[in-house]
Amino acid sequence: MSIFEVGRICVKLAGRDAGRKCVIVEELDNHYVLVDGDVRRKKVNIRHLEPLEEILDIKEKASTETVKAFFAKKSWTIWDKESKKVADKPKAIRKGQGKEATPTTAKAKETKSIPEKAVKKTSKKKEE
Repeated sequence: MSIFEVGRICVKLAGRDAGRKCVIVEELDNHYVLVDGDVRRKKVNIRHLEPLEEILDIKEKASTETVKAFFAKKSWTIWDKESKKVADKPKAIRKGQGKEATPTTAKAKETKSIPEKAVKKTSKKKEE
């Protein structure tokens, strides 16, 4: 029987969760265990754990909710995932193909061109 058995309370020594309490949920092999509690549930090297005397009565591969319940009974803090708020993705501004649209070309596209035959010709004699 190993000192790092299922239910053993430990303190994390290394990593982002250093200094926090955790419980061993599963023994993976001689060097790694799965921990949960006031840390992220993950595979951890036993060199990064400091075992404490206390052992919780939990089953192997216990769910996170079970571990939270045990930690709540002991009034220990529990690590909860807080999702980040995702900012809106900036919209891409596309350039026009070929020429860039200008206000004059935009108006020209909107108005219909009048055929020359439809326009009445004025005679030069009337103007003189």
